[in-house]
Amino acid sequence: MLRRTKIVATLGPATQTPEALRAIIQAGVDVVRLNFSHGAPEDHIARAEAVRTQANACGRLVAILVDLQGPKLRIARFVNGSVQLEVGQSFVLDATRDKLSGDETGVGLDYEDLARDVSPGDVLVLDDGRIEVQVTSVNGTRIETQVRVGGKLSNNKGLNKLGGGLSAPALTDKDKADLITASRLKADYVAVSFVRTEADMLEARRLLNDANSEAGLVAKIERADLVHDIAMLDKVILASEAIMVARGDLGVEIGDAELVGVQKYLIARARTLNRIVITATQMMESMITSPMPTRAEVSDIANAVFDYTDAVMLSAESAVGEYPVEAVAAMARIAIGAEKHPSTHQSKHRIHEGMHRVDEAIALSAMYAANHLRGVKAIVCMTETGATPLLMSRIKSPLPIFAFSRRPITQHKVCLYKGVHSIPFDATEYPNAEVNQQAIDTLRQRGVVQEGDLVVITKGDYVNAQGGTNSMKIVKVGEAIQ
Repeated sequence: MLRRTKIVATLGPATQTPEALRAIIQAGVDVVRLNFSHGAPEDHIARAEAVRTQANACGRLVAILVDLQGPKLRIARFVNGSVQLEVGQSFVLDATRDKLSGDETGVGLDYEDLARDVSPGDVLVLDDGRIEVQVTSVNGTRIETQVRVGGKLSNNKGLNKLGGGLSAPALTDKDKADLITASRLKADYVAVSFVRTEADMLEARRLLNDANSEAGLVAKIERADLVHDIAMLDKVILASEAIMVARGDLGVEIGDAELVGVQKYLIARARTLNRIVITATQMMESMITSPMPTRAEVSDIANAVFDYTDAVMLSAESAVGEYPVEAVAAMARIAIGAEKHPSTHQSKHRIHEGMHRVDEAIALSAMYAANHLRGVKAIVCMTETGATPLLMSRIKSPLPIFAFSRRPITQHKVCLYKGVHSIPFDATEYPNAEVNQQAIDTLRQRGVVQEGDLVVITKGDYVNAQGGTNSMKIVKVGEAIQ
């Protein structure tokens, strides 16, 4: 059974050697994430090249996702590396304080505009929600707080405002420079952190275009004010190729109780708007130090698969964990297990809606036929941009979709599409009457289909034309095909 849910793995010290890269690719990684919060541009370029080398050695296509750092919403450093905060004590956050002088009374900030964004009564959460302080007064850059939830607080931990409302821009000067690096390393996707509005994504798009990059944009959904503004959320989704449910910062801002429902809504909404969705953060957290996931983590991944997320993501588990290969293998195993459930095969996507595009009508018709006609084993989609297999992948199905494309950027982009498998194929190398037969022969060579199986094929009248898919054909393997 071919796995439909894709796996994104973050690279780091645990996966930087050629042997480690090859091992996680063989274990099932479809997309690698380069975290631009760490490392120099040349390091990322070298890492991207190493990924392509190892993927090629494994006979796999693996996409590269660049994740921009975004605004640094962090505290500074403590003299002794950390402090212990007690409930009820006073604690001062001050952007003008020396960045190395933090102690039990207070600490400096990397985010200098925080004092403008908070008022007495606001609650600030630190270290992914482990520490909570309530603002008691604001005097210039000095923010006086009282500790509500105490504990150990160490250097450079993240900072959020409960309920959202921080005004930090999504794209910093560093991010703008990193977009050029993303173009240099030929990234397939670029993720924008702390997106607030559609304008953030449009600016990123313009900068990518200026850098001659065709990378798809991923909007990281991690601000409370965005998820509570449904109209703006839709605009952000539509301005992107994909979204990431970034549950770390999002969960801190909206609270754990609201997170599960928001995750389900985001997955459903992205799919309704024909966009890709990645579910991320702490999916296999225990496997940083354990070779096996917890039952709760198994359920978490399965739940995301049932909701029909396109991809699930590993962060620290594969970047710095002790068991990166085991984490990938476990994620793949759990996804396949969940995909056997009948609920993942039954779709009502757009069943009561009209359409305005021919390629969408063909894509959805092909999936309906494949799901309801006995004997169909695969769907073949001749594609230039990946638009048609994207539309197909919005439909729940147990059947694999094969995107046949000559363009490397398309071959890699579809690595993130649910249920879509990329096959390099240049239809211009064959007479038009032989293209379908060549595609079927390719699937037979790969052991996907055998004689007597039915295959649904979609393509356009004009080979390799963008947006031209206008025909569907059902063929039987072993018979003469045109």
